[in-house]
Amino acid sequence: MNNFPIVCVGGSAGGLDAYIRLLKHLPPDMGVAIVIVNHITRVATQLHEVLLRFSSMPVVLITEGLVVEPNQVFIIPANRDLHVANGVFHLQPISKPRGWPDVITVFLRSLTAHWGGQLIAVIVSGYDGDGAAALCGIRESGGITIAQKPSTASQPDMPDSAIDSGCIDYVLSPEDMAQTIVRIARSGPTAGLCVPAHGPG
Repeated sequence: MNNFPIVCVGGSAGGLDAYIRLLKHLPPDMGVAIVIVNHITRVATQLHEVLLRFSSMPVVLITEGLVVEPNQVFIIPANRDLHVANGVFHLQPISKPRGWPDVITVFLRSLTAHWGGQLIAVIVSGYDGDGAAALCGIRESGGITIAQKPSTASQPDMPDSAIDSGCIDYVLSPEDMAQTIVRIARSGPTAGLCVPAHGPG
């Protein structure tokens, strides 16, 4: 049943550093699925191989029809839009092949429409503003939204755009994101809501 939390971590340029710092601080038994949605449109991703060294959870490259399960890290393949329905992942040709991708926005909107469990949207380092347009929808559906503190991101465009949406609950370093995700997973969506959304950048 799709009643466990999903954490979507969206990033682009500079995202690898944030993913590593986040995963190193997440335990293997939170009961949460982590989905990393990274912009790679020209070459095959190697994130599932690289991040395996830093994660206490299995790291899996998403394939069509793969079942979403807790206590795993899932990686979007290159040049695909990602959707979820009936507890499984679905891949489609990327809907915006030119210009800045919007794969994070596409997946977050799919989660809002089709996932029954708690949603946590995390936006980390990257160019442009993918994901920002879907954050208010995540919040309206009862989800939690987190942006990487811009001063800790090598490319702050995406976190800045997320913050500018007005729909961010937390602004945190990757290490503090991990602590917050663990609290939410173990105590419910209102756990620890004490960090100002527009904290020091």
